[in-house]
Amino acid sequence: MPRKQTVVSPRRRERKARAQDPAVRKAKYALGQVVRHRIYAFRGVVFDIDPVFSNTEDWYEAIPVESRPVKDQPFYHLLAENADTEYIAYVSEQNLLPDESGEPLRHPQIDDYFVEDENGRYHAVFIQPH
Repeated sequence: MPRKQTVVSPRRRERKARAQDPAVRKAKYALGQVVRHRIYAFRGVVFDIDPVFSNTEDWYEAIPVESRPVKDQPFYHLLAENADTEYIAYVSEQNLLPDESGEPLRHPQIDDYFVEDENGRYHAVFIQPH
């Protein structure tokens, strides 16, 4: 019986190839880790990681040249918040620091992705243990 072929999008194929490149660094931060931006006053919890830049060129070009991050580093999807609002952020590793404030996050989507343990750490609910 012939094997069924899986269709893989070109973007996913490129992303997988770049992730397997030995020059690509391992992510410094993990799913569920709370981080803060090193320049701007916002923090958030990591809910996805791209091994290298995987957003649109329009998004990248909108960043001022003098502060534009390099693409060949991990980029993090955050459930982010600042003093005024909650949102989704896409941030390069070079612009993040660990958040050690111990303050809880208020982002309304946290419960969709994580459970919080008694120590205030977030554990992904979408990852099944093996």
